[in-house]
Amino acid sequence: MNFNSHTDAVVAVAVCLVNALTLGEARGRPYTPPEGEERRAAVVEVLGMGRRAESVGPAEADELTGVAGALRVVFESVDRGDVDTAAESLNRLLAETDARPHLDRHDGEPWHLHFHGAGGTLAGDWAASCATGLAVVLGGELYDRLGVCTATHCDRVYVDTSRNGTRRFCSTACQNRAKTAAFRARKP
Repeated sequence: MNFNSHTDAVVAVAVCLVNALTLGEARGRPYTPPEGEERRAAVVEVLGMGRRAESVGPAEADELTGVAGALRVVFESVDRGDVDTAAESLNRLLAETDARPHLDRHDGEPWHLHFHGAGGTLAGDWAASCATGLAVVLGGELYDRLGVCTATHCDRVYVDTSRNGTRRFCSTACQNRAKTAAFRARKP
């Protein structure tokens, strides 16, 4: 299941930001987001910035941590069937970031949609992009593809891109943990 290439990309970034920068549980263990230089490195990895990594400073990493918390609300709301709260949260983030979709062409790529306004900050541009990408998903018939892992002791988020839309876990590791636990529970 694909929405469109740029939407897919920014929604994937949204998932990674939430999973890397929010407190909770991951794969059966408590998860504490990184701080300091490790947080900055995590943001660089999520954004896939390569040579431009020096443009991510501690302030941008901190700002994106706040954005990740706001994005988590969207996934959790959709997961519990509260689409209204998810939409209200996204509308707030879209207004705060002054998201302004526009077509852009750079680095030899064809025209494609960007979701941030002109002259924004690195963190603000990514926040606008992630919020708009999630709004595209939430505003369509496939909004229920946003989810929170159902494995015990895991609250990482995902987007179900499978053909049949039956994904319930954030990763194969969580799926395997759940299947193993169910198997052991059935054994006499």
